Amino acid sequence: MATVKENVEALNQMILQGEILDAFEKFYSDDVVMRENLNEPVAGKAANRVNEEAFVNGITAFRGAEVKNIIINDQIAVIQWHFDYDHKDWGTRKYDQVSVQRWDGDEIVYEKFYYSN
Repeated sequence: MATVKENVEALNQMILQGEILDAFEKFYSDDVVMRENLNEPVAGKAANRVNEEAFVNGITAFRGAEVKNIIINDQIAVIQWHFDYDHKDWGTRKYDQVSVQRWDGDEIVYEKFYYSN
């Protein structure tokens, strides 16, 4: 079993290479709960896969992503990202996002995203 640090680095690398959906399949638990800002949490990998696919399939231009900071403590990882892309539903997006992940072994069981619109 890999460490949380090793898993986070591998996940981030896949995202940076545009392998977002593959990373989701590899690192997220079947029972994952994900939450965007103050929105209601979404439970289960199947329901969250729908959201991930809508995000990825809606990108019309991708100018870049960058990992700005990472904090890891036991089974918790906090990653600060910078994103710059165009999305068919949301328009041009250029923002920083913080992702807080709780890992259980090699899988994310909870993730919350913090960002401003």
